[in-house]
Amino acid sequence: MKLALIGGGGVRAPLFVQSALRRAKALGLDELCLMDLPESGLETFGALAVELARQQGSPTRITMTTDSRQALTGADFVITTIRPGGIEGRITDERIALDIGVLGQETTGAGGFAMALRSIPVILDYARQMAEYCPDAWLMNFTNPAGLVTQALHDAGFVKVIGICDSANGAQRALARWFDVPDQAIDADLFGLNHLSFTRRALLNGRDVLPEALADDRFLDTTAQRVFAHDVVRRQGMWLNEYLYYFYYAEKALQSLQSGKTRGEEIKALNDRLLPDLQAAGVTQDPARALDVYFNYEHRRSAGYMAKANQSGSIAAPTVHPAADDGEGYAGVALGIIGALAGGAPIRSGLNTRNNGAITGLRDEDVVEITCRIDSDGVHPQHVGEMPQMQAALVQTIKTYERMTVAAIRDSDRSLAVDALVVHPLVQSYSRAQPLVERYLSAHAAHVGEWGRA
Repeated sequence: MKLALIGGGGVRAPLFVQSALRRAKALGLDELCLMDLPESGLETFGALAVELARQQGSPTRITMTTDSRQALTGADFVITTIRPGGIEGRITDERIALDIGVLGQETTGAGGFAMALRSIPVILDYARQMAEYCPDAWLMNFTNPAGLVTQALHDAGFVKVIGICDSANGAQRALARWFDVPDQAIDADLFGLNHLSFTRRALLNGRDVLPEALADDRFLDTTAQRVFAHDVVRRQGMWLNEYLYYFYYAEKALQSLQSGKTRGEEIKALNDRLLPDLQAAGVTQDPARALDVYFNYEHRRSAGYMAKANQSGSIAAPTVHPAADDGEGYAGVALGIIGALAGGAPIRSGLNTRNNGAITGLRDEDVVEITCRIDSDGVHPQHVGEMPQMQAALVQTIKTYERMTVAAIRDSDRSLAVDALVVHPLVQSYSRAQPLVERYLSAHAAHVGEWGRA
């Protein structure tokens, strides 16, 4: 098996490599190809990847290239985890949004819209290359905003595509730890959209254990549910994706983000220290020592995940990043799916894929976040039926925004982009949407090209 990681020069690539090498024998992984742009950290993080393979005594070949054709040729699975515009693009997105008085979080609202402007055209180009160089391969997208990008890929006719998000399986993982059972022992009933999903039932040996867990303050306070007031979680009676914080506490989230550094600025500060520290550690001369530096960095980065997300509006204790739950995050999700698709034991996982009638009230072609059964025959969304009224209202509104946004980006339609943001509950105003679109198109002109006038 050949696995290509597009974005293999990113700061989190060594974590993916570490997980892939652990599973290499079971997967039959012969080659792991890291591909990225020349200006990326491919050489540095590739050296760490090679050291990980050496330490594990792995026979898997770690290859590196800046040529996407070379990376894709012969690949069985392709994972895309890129950031067009880099961390500076994220900071620009955040600051423009905050200047106009709305949230700039990179997957939700205005920030997610801006990220989609840059991400969708690039990922579509890679998908077209895959059709030529590895037409039978699966594409697993982790590039944000994952739901919008996956929707654009499906709309463009690419079928063997799924969107990966580690937070989609948050309830399954948390309940498995709580009851001390393997993840797959928990049959979670997940529905919604990327970063806007709900788990309304979780079966263990045929019994729904979610109500019991939600009734326990200790469970709420030691999981991602800590960002919500207890009564909010219990009123809904569901596990809430932690990104719903930005909807349920919108004004407090905005107030918190307007003070101090944005998340992008925090990550940039960490990254600006990381590369010099790796060079000082002698990443090519002493990669084992450099790995220690790298994992210390990852610990600091994960500790800051959603640190400002809490209902009081003050800065709370950091929330543990989902990757820290099992040490693998999105890599664990993606590799588990690869194993099932490649003929291993079937699994259940929350994914972004076509609805195909699973959720009533949404179109068949809509990409949704839903529990799927994955086996050698493919990805099979599990039936949900009707969504509860309150959750359905938000999901359907955001799905309308997503459809409009994907169409606006496809057609370079400035007016439709403005209308899409007006639909979004975190913008919901022409006086905000118009300048957002104008400023984002201007700031990212190198990535988005020419658009017609509104």
